[in-house]
Amino acid sequence: MVGQLPVSPLALPLPELPPIAGVRMATAATGIRYKGRTDVLLAELAEGTNVAGVFTRNQCPGAPVSWCREVLSGGTARALVVNAGNANVFTGAAGARAAETTAAAAAATLGTQPGQIFLASTGVIGEPLPAEKIVAVMDALKADLTADRFAEAACAIMTTDTFPKGATRTARLGGVEVRINGIAKGSGMIAPDMATMLSFIFTDAAIPAPALQAMLSKGVENTFNCITIDSDTSTSDTVLLFATGQAGNKPTQDPGALADFRRALHEVLHDLAMMVVRDGEGAQKLVTINVEGAVSHASAKRIGMVIANSPLVKTAIAGEDANWGRIVMAVGKAGEPADRDKLGVAVGGVWMAQNGGVVPGYNEAPVVQHMKGREIEITVDIGLGDGHATVWTCDLTHGYIDINGSYRS
Repeated sequence: MVGQLPVSPLALPLPELPPIAGVRMATAATGIRYKGRTDVLLAELAEGTNVAGVFTRNQCPGAPVSWCREVLSGGTARALVVNAGNANVFTGAAGARAAETTAAAAAATLGTQPGQIFLASTGVIGEPLPAEKIVAVMDALKADLTADRFAEAACAIMTTDTFPKGATRTARLGGVEVRINGIAKGSGMIAPDMATMLSFIFTDAAIPAPALQAMLSKGVENTFNCITIDSDTSTSDTVLLFATGQAGNKPTQDPGALADFRRALHEVLHDLAMMVVRDGEGAQKLVTINVEGAVSHASAKRIGMVIANSPLVKTAIAGEDANWGRIVMAVGKAGEPADRDKLGVAVGGVWMAQNGGVVPGYNEAPVVQHMKGREIEITVDIGLGDGHATVWTCDLTHGYIDINGSYRS
């Protein structure tokens, strides 16, 4: 196991996360993999809580992902159980039994049905999950449940994360103020094809499950699905959105009535996604990549993600080298419509190349200065249309190799 890592220089402080009516939490230390820290979270949800979820498109998902996909069809939830240190992935029938055992224990403890329990696991792949360690602390978790535990919950789900991640917003829904809190974990194996590694969003709003699902599915597209650390899509990616209905608003699926809630949800998702990028394994720089002038928004996003995933681009940024040729290379290999003679590249707001060549009189000095900063901005103009997108990544440093070369040792 990787030892205690220094906090990312891009870290942001955890905001105060007020209680959410209908949500109580508790954490425990079970020693599944980590010693001397909490590694299990139990969140109890009020009866009638509606739920939505998005999951990894990796074709080798973990047992908890399979479990959640199956129970999500019920549309309601009474609890969430999360463990860190073991992903319960590629563990065959034993993994399925571990998930079933955990859900059954939580259901029995809370007086509900296993189909109302949602599960998530994160950590090492291929090792059996000792579910008995989770079962052994279930009664203690129940006895310790309380409303003001979001900060502790954010810490309990961390693996190689160097800081806990959370976000909160309020919105108006039917004349009633509602609150949304979210926590997330993620630092490596991050190129989400749905959402992020693990993220859990809680609101006291009363919103039917179909409307929740529609907003969550759309919300991740321009947030979690626009970030990458290392191009690797985790087997455990899970985002769950729980609505307890305790705020007192009248339930609605009307898109107009939900507009402010949708805005607040998007802001929470965006905040969490940015925190994940800021905590990229070994990251020293946050990189924003704007692609404009593509033939479509989808094309712009695909080009942006290819740039963001290029080891040559990412190492150039780590080395503070304003090497725009690597960006041009990434655009060209994306498989999307592009014209060499119409392409433009800017770094830090300074156009280095336009119309397929170096800008006359280009002065590299301000770009070099920008590259020395913690936050880097790249803009690429494809010059073919109105499609645009923004994606986020980080640099690729020796720290990433150090962390992942010793992950299981």
